[in-house]
Amino acid sequence: MFYEDQTNPFDNAENNIQKAFLAYENGNINFAIDKLDKAIENDPCNPNWYFNKGLALDSLNRFEEAIEEYKQAAEFSPYDLEILCCIAIDYTRTGQYDLAIASFEDIQSIDRDFEPCYCNRIITYTEMGKHDLAEEMFYLAQQINPDCPMCFYNIGNSLFVRQDYQRAINCWKKTASLEPTHPQINYRIAQAYWSTADFDNARQYFLRELRFNPSDTDVILDFGVFLLQAGDIDSAKEKFNRILEFDPHSADAYFYLGEIALNNGDIEDAENLFSQAVEKNNSLPGPCFRLARCAIMNNRPAQAKDYILSELEKEISDPEVLISLASMSLTLGETEITAHCLLRAVDIDSENANAYYYMGLLNIANNHISEAVEFLTRCVELAPDNSEAAKTLRSLNQAKLK
Repeated sequence: MFYEDQTNPFDNAENNIQKAFLAYENGNINFAIDKLDKAIENDPCNPNWYFNKGLALDSLNRFEEAIEEYKQAAEFSPYDLEILCCIAIDYTRTGQYDLAIASFEDIQSIDRDFEPCYCNRIITYTEMGKHDLAEEMFYLAQQINPDCPMCFYNIGNSLFVRQDYQRAINCWKKTASLEPTHPQINYRIAQAYWSTADFDNARQYFLRELRFNPSDTDVILDFGVFLLQAGDIDSAKEKFNRILEFDPHSADAYFYLGEIALNNGDIEDAENLFSQAVEKNNSLPGPCFRLARCAIMNNRPAQAKDYILSELEKEISDPEVLISLASMSLTLGETEITAHCLLRAVDIDSENANAYYYMGLLNIANNHISEAVEFLTRCVELAPDNSEAAKTLRSLNQAKLK
């Protein structure tokens, strides 16, 4: 909420602040920022104007700019804990963790009982992977305010990252009991139940979240993916179509509808849906991969190659996706693309047995038998149950003996 300063002697500044406040409340953030700039021109020494502008910038995710406004406010009001806390929070949001920790510690040195400096530090330490310190901040905050819903929410996130799902569920349920309207709290509980394969409770909490927020497309999308995994294909399809009612440009919805069509054997419909996903968001990983698969199934090798190359332009962090692209490229006889995919996969996971298996097959295709034996041997070492790799390796060794 904006500060409203009733003591400002500059009428123009006050008039602009009133307009900014109304614009902010109505969601017209850029207009609010414009009026705040005019207020600052009229009264450049009032920290509230800079603070309010920082809040407005935060709402637009312009965190670096918001930090600068909060710093300006702190110059005029250096011991205002709320201003200092906003700086620390935005340092966390921008990945400047050392500065965030230093800022929270400065707040603590001013007032050890300012609970937000512990509560928000849970987030910082969680993002740094320092979960023991996150828990320490949680217990320090609890001594000051044992009923802070954000504390339970934040430590729940730390527990979830550590795959301690049941404790995360307990913490998030505590948040829900303290603040039933906490944003997406039932969604988070649903995700945790999903991670434990408790599909009944996961479904219950997805539905509970959507009763509160029926148009939240992020939740609907994840619920649709959950339903796919649970095998409820018709319900999943309904969820993805509902997303398109709210957002006709959702590439994710088109992609998952394409997945359903492809799994049903409707290649033409799948290609159309994947193509729409690419049209809506060309940077989304997945659709070009599936289009390449469809092109191979329909004997269109040149088009399949183009789709594979398009997919490789995306940010791919899953080695199995790269290995699948390698497999398709090898089928097409595109050995250079195959090698590129496999090298990227090994860079991500140097002990991925499938990557070494396909490196073996690639070297067989290139008639580099000694190298193929080395890669297949490595595959069998990593995955002794890979019968295809073992069988191919035996054949190569027997051929060498002859």
